[in-house]
Amino acid sequence: MGAGNKPHIEAEESNAVLKNETYIKVKPGYKLSGFCFLFNSAFITFQFFTSLVFPTFTFHKKSMRRILVVLLITNASTALAQDFSFGRRMVDTLTTPYFWGRGYTNDGMKKAADFLADQFKSYGLEPMNGKSYLQPFSYPVNTFPGKMEVTINDKDLVPGKDFIVSPETKGVKASGDLDKLDSIQFINRKEMVVIKMQDKLTWDISPEVATYSLILVDKKALNKAPQSFKVNIDNKLVKNFKAANICGLVKGTVKPDSVIFITAHYDHLGGMGADTYFPGANDNASGVSLLLNLAHYYGQHPQKYSIAFICFAGEEAGLIGSKYFTENPLLPLKNIRFLTNTDLAGTGEEGITVVNASEFPKEFAMMNAVNDEKKLLVKINPRGKAANSDHYFFTEKGVPSFFFYTLGGIKAYHDVFDKAATLPLNEHEHLFKLIVGFNEKLMGSTTSL
Repeated sequence: MGAGNKPHIEAEESNAVLKNETYIKVKPGYKLSGFCFLFNSAFITFQFFTSLVFPTFTFHKKSMRRILVVLLITNASTALAQDFSFGRRMVDTLTTPYFWGRGYTNDGMKKAADFLADQFKSYGLEPMNGKSYLQPFSYPVNTFPGKMEVTINDKDLVPGKDFIVSPETKGVKASGDLDKLDSIQFINRKEMVVIKMQDKLTWDISPEVATYSLILVDKKALNKAPQSFKVNIDNKLVKNFKAANICGLVKGTVKPDSVIFITAHYDHLGGMGADTYFPGANDNASGVSLLLNLAHYYGQHPQKYSIAFICFAGEEAGLIGSKYFTENPLLPLKNIRFLTNTDLAGTGEEGITVVNASEFPKEFAMMNAVNDEKKLLVKINPRGKAANSDHYFFTEKGVPSFFFYTLGGIKAYHDVFDKAATLPLNEHEHLFKLIVGFNEKLMGSTTSL
């Protein structure tokens, strides 16, 4: 979720590590598609860590496959039945250094797009346009692919932990003294370097480059006010960054032209310098893992209505991917019975909040009925209309839509501490059941799930 659109929540390589051709290919609808996912996830992790431990050693693809099959085959049937295990493995996978924050350097977003498209295929989903899972588009973004060195008062600061650069920052290599602007801002006018002290470091994305270099420093990193600086920061403005939405579909058995959408953005902030990346576990590997779990389920259990899935790119840059889809839809927007968007789905001990609840009271009552019947979440809070995630432009086009986010738990947000290891995913299975039950009510059908 973009920093400027954050909802109010009280508690809130080695080269060639992964290539598409190394995935196990599974026929659409094949019952071991969950095993394929396990294999893919382990394959990424196995290659990544062996590249660190044995940087000069080459593993043959067939040899690695044999090793992984031995490790995974005994656990495949158990994992297929565990929704939580599936979600956890996906969050762990998407937050690895290989995907580099699913952003703008080290091909992070492209790698994630290719991986997700392969998952859709393995679950038996069809490309929404009948040809490709990828819907490409482009937009400008300021990136930081190289040097990221900051020294204040002769103390070397750690990127991400001690400081971040404001996303519009221009590259600079300079040193000098600082003049005090106020109690938290200090400037070197000659080099146009500004140091600003912060209580919390929260990063974002910018489509342009400023005429200054703004460095945000955690107040806890220094024991006195900034007086001198030395910096070496590389930036690169990419005017046409290439991204893609990932779009798949399970055709309905009775009313294929009536479609229920499930969406989540897969992009995050990427990297800040050559050695620091933002994992984005809660934002939004958690939502993507839930979407994929549902895609896997519906791929094996087609419904009366068609069920469509979109993993959006460009959300952190301003809902760009979802806006692009609504302006270039791959199926008629009037065919969408309802859209449910998930973002920040990694906690939930205090329930969830549903944006657009007041706009669609009938559907909100349906969702609450499912929750009460199945005794899933502690609370579902209603909220009105808001432009805070990828549901928004669909709503503006007349598509009935919800966006929900979980409440409670970790407070990491748009920082390097949003990691898989500290994300509880404690309501993942309940959210899965809630969405399946909600969709059943939308279609007027029921199952025993």
